Amino acid sequence: MPELRDCIVLHGPDLVPHRARRFAWVHDTITAIELGEPCTQLDTGALVVIPGLYNSHTHMGDSALPDGATGLTLEQAFFRPDGYKYRELAKLSEETHLPHLVAHLGYMARCGVVCHLDFREQGLPGARLLRKASEQTGVQSIILSQFNESPIPEDQLRANLSPLPETARLELEQILTIADGFSESTMNDLTDNAWREIRDITSARRKLRAIHCLENPGYRDLSVATTGRGDLIRALEIYDPHLVVHMTAANADEIALLARSGKTAVLNPRANAALGLALPPVAALLAAGANLLLGTDNGMLNSPSILAELDFTFKVAKSQFADALRPDPTAILKMATSNIRPALGGDHFGHLAHGLPASFVILDFTAPHLRATRHITASIVGRVTPADILATYHTGRELYRAPAFTF
Repeated sequence: MPELRDCIVLHGPDLVPHRARRFAWVHDTITAIELGEPCTQLDTGALVVIPGLYNSHTHMGDSALPDGATGLTLEQAFFRPDGYKYRELAKLSEETHLPHLVAHLGYMARCGVVCHLDFREQGLPGARLLRKASEQTGVQSIILSQFNESPIPEDQLRANLSPLPETARLELEQILTIADGFSESTMNDLTDNAWREIRDITSARRKLRAIHCLENPGYRDLSVATTGRGDLIRALEIYDPHLVVHMTAANADEIALLARSGKTAVLNPRANAALGLALPPVAALLAAGANLLLGTDNGMLNSPSILAELDFTFKVAKSQFADALRPDPTAILKMATSNIRPALGGDHFGHLAHGLPASFVILDFTAPHLRATRHITASIVGRVTPADILATYHTGRELYRAPAFTF
């Protein structure tokens, strides 16, 4: 039975640091957590065990094009059909593309990630390719696919009357044999009737639904011009997504609407900053009680380091609160851990307790810059880097271990 002794464990959904006499697992399950007293600071260091991290919004397909969006606008880089991303991805064969996916999933494991939610382009072939990379690395890929090509012509989109074309319906059925769910880029990409059909098809197959909303004001403006409603309220009313991504341009009414809906929002502050967009209203969303997750977004824009995202988001939230006391760093860490539970359910707990899946990360808090921390959780959020991760496990499978680490 593998185990650690005399360590620190962030225990339960509230991620409370405790001294632990013993932390043990057998196969895919945590079999023992012998807790001692709560512990918020260290004097001489310790190994710290935290839940495996979730990167809840990625586009790993374009990880093959790092920094390819430099010097391009959002539309020039990412919009279908002629954006740089789609033109370049079309040039890649499976043999040339797969190694990039495998390498970047491996890097996520190096950063403590056990699972990511990917908004995968290229239809069914794109989903199959990412599934292959996931199986090779052990990092769980929850794949939310989109159509390979836009299925409704622009003039029909603006009329907002067309149903989902039969060819698109057949493509969706095929996609859902591999993918875990569906997400077109924006609500403006399909008509209300098409969205309703997709909602019904995915519901019948118990698949996830996600959508990008309010990444910039143009998303709202085009939706209002087409349908008389903003993209967020339209998504909630006719598509019923499990995840709403971005919320960057959300106003007070839209923040309140999201919070009332009980839906989960995924924020991507570093990607928004890289594109010169406004930063998402992290503080206002936290204050409203919305359930929030974090993602690193496009591989072209960012390294898929959720550690960097935690650090950046913590500081953005402090600046927005204009308050040195808010938010508590635990609220930010939950965005990569236990906040996943309301969104995904099932075996996705995002926290550590006896009998739960053995998905965890071992941090080296004996390192000189961490061993005398006065606040363990704040140091996890704001100071830990990939170099401080000793091992990452997902349901008992070792995804990464530092060469010199033994136990």
